[in-house]
Amino acid sequence: MKETDHGSAAAPETGASSGTADTARAAPQRKIRVILADDHPVVRDGLAAIVNRQPDMEVVAEAADGEEAIAQFEKHQPDVMVLDLRMPKRDGFAVVQQVLERHPGARILIVTTYDGDEDIFRCLSQGAKGYLLKDAPRQEILSAIRAVSEDRPYASSSIAAKALQRMGRPSLTQRELDVLQLLAEGRSNKDIARRLNITEGTAKTHVKAILTKLDAISRTEAVAVAHKRGMIRL
Repeated sequence: MKETDHGSAAAPETGASSGTADTARAAPQRKIRVILADDHPVVRDGLAAIVNRQPDMEVVAEAADGEEAIAQFEKHQPDVMVLDLRMPKRDGFAVVQQVLERHPGARILIVTTYDGDEDIFRCLSQGAKGYLLKDAPRQEILSAIRAVSEDRPYASSSIAAKALQRMGRPSLTQRELDVLQLLAEGRSNKDIARRLNITEGTAKTHVKAILTKLDAISRTEAVAVAHKRGMIRL
């Protein structure tokens, strides 16, 4: 009777243990869900091929412009959005801003060809979690996606150095940026004043401040410096 009782008690324990082991073996690994947003199909195809070959990640959607990127994020709520800066309809800055306004915990990795310190600083200041250049090695891109998916910031040493360098420089006000863009278009102080509905004297004051902040000795040099840093588009 003792042996029968012992055997009866042991059988369910063995079954439970076996079931637990089977469940553990059967449980699928949760993959990092990625959205790719870039207006160049060849770039999306290349990134998708790299990502989908990994056992721990998958591409759940792609977007060819900024508005589609926002819509796909809303639909899929990915772990990571890999985002280009220059896209039709809405650029990367606008996408980062809108997505993070609606979803403060969103994890966005910028992958772009633009390495101006203003681009880098602006994206990271807005809340992007990582920043890489498109010529980064494949393994670095994968490492960045994994880091960002875990809410860890990621930037290459050169990108981090530029971000730190930018932090030590004075920022231009929005009005100064408006004036700077008009300078890039070759506008005179009088034309700038008319377009921005300010006095010509105020326009001159803004131009002087821009030259000082950019450490430039002429309008032409200011425009060249600003373009290199990603502050304006030509």
